[in-house]
Amino acid sequence: MDTLMLSRIQFGANISFHILFPTITIALGWVLLFFKLRYNATGNVRWMEAYRFWVKVFALSFAMGVVSGITMSFQFGTNWPGFMETVGNIAGPLLAYEVMTAFFLEAVFLGIMLFGFSRVPGWLHTLATFLVAFGTSMSAFWIIVLNSWMHTPQGFEMREGVAFATNWFEIIFNPSMPYRFTHMMLASGLTVAFLLAGLSAFRWLLGDRSNGVRVTLKTGVYMGALLIPVQIFMGDMHGLNTLEYQPQKVAAMEGNWETQSNVPLLLFAIPDEEARENRMEVGIPNMASIILKHKADGVVPGLNDFVAEDGTVMHPPVAPVFWSFRIMVGTGFAMLFLSWAAAFLMLRKKRGPEGIPTFMYYAMVPMAFSGWVATLAGWYTTEIGRQPWLVQGVLTTEMAVADVPAPFVGTTLAAYLSIYALLLAAYVGVLFFLARKGVDGDVPRPRTPLSGQAIAREIPAE
Repeated sequence: MDTLMLSRIQFGANISFHILFPTITIALGWVLLFFKLRYNATGNVRWMEAYRFWVKVFALSFAMGVVSGITMSFQFGTNWPGFMETVGNIAGPLLAYEVMTAFFLEAVFLGIMLFGFSRVPGWLHTLATFLVAFGTSMSAFWIIVLNSWMHTPQGFEMREGVAFATNWFEIIFNPSMPYRFTHMMLASGLTVAFLLAGLSAFRWLLGDRSNGVRVTLKTGVYMGALLIPVQIFMGDMHGLNTLEYQPQKVAAMEGNWETQSNVPLLLFAIPDEEARENRMEVGIPNMASIILKHKADGVVPGLNDFVAEDGTVMHPPVAPVFWSFRIMVGTGFAMLFLSWAAAFLMLRKKRGPEGIPTFMYYAMVPMAFSGWVATLAGWYTTEIGRQPWLVQGVLTTEMAVADVPAPFVGTTLAAYLSIYALLLAAYVGVLFFLARKGVDGDVPRPRTPLSGQAIAREIPAE
């Protein structure tokens, strides 16, 4: 493989590893705030048991995200200097805003959140938890702003091959940003929901019936059941926005070669780019036209519209986009069925976790990481679907890549993959170690109880 392909794989590997951890911390910060507010309101120790266990998961994920993010940022200079040379006037400030408004906020208050419960007043600890959660969301906001602008660039002008900002409001609130940000926040919520349910199910199968396990199990199941239909709706809205601004990506997602009406929704196919057709198609008649155009005879763009007269292909590689999209959707429906079934069984006759049969607990454990699968599949659909562009209509990946010998990139890629495989195995191992260990000791008392609280007062779990 040449330098371009190796550099793309290397950056893809780095960002794939990195995104796993912010996907957890973004939503988990708000879940921890929910646990803390419930503890403040009720004094029930089950909420603090839940907080104490999951704040460890948050701290571990936050540390992994910071380290992998720093490594990834270096590649703008080592592998993709053309990116900053061309659009650095826009990308640089947006990345700086993320550091100034989000990362510093998280770093300053994280210590209070982790270690300050019995050392600072209760209201200050709650405030620190809120500010860390807010900081993680702000960090996601600025990163999604930059990524969305790369897909639907607005508010700039080109001067001698360099992009200059003309309207920061249009840059920040570019056409795809609201859809991508909402979609990402919901993806984080679902990732955390199934991680909560999965690790709690693991603890339940080990015989841990503590109130902290019961409350996190119910929180995860109900959270997943509520968010997944919203995510499906938001995904449809995002797809319509993509159809408007990046029709070639939608054509690859659908495996549609010719612009035509009455396009079927392909459940299975093997795209053949050389023959420019699909093999072994299995589909639902007219359904792609209905989903994308809301009518059976709706015209859906085809991939052949994005081939120049000289044969230059200006659409993404079809098979990776086609299959990653189906993995994302398939994982989403698996989330829907499992969370709704578990929620129904818990609500039925108000039986709670006892209403869930054992085989469903065994299903929840591997589904703990289903959010990662869906997020990565969706990310690949989005980013590979932008090719050959790095910034849509402005800068191609080939124009931005560094002139570095391919063996150099290949060597560092092998090193990255080896280290990331070890770190990921260690991370998952630590999560299950924490789950087996549970919460040690009694819940500590805050230094200054909140007015009206009965601190550490036992309240029935159900």
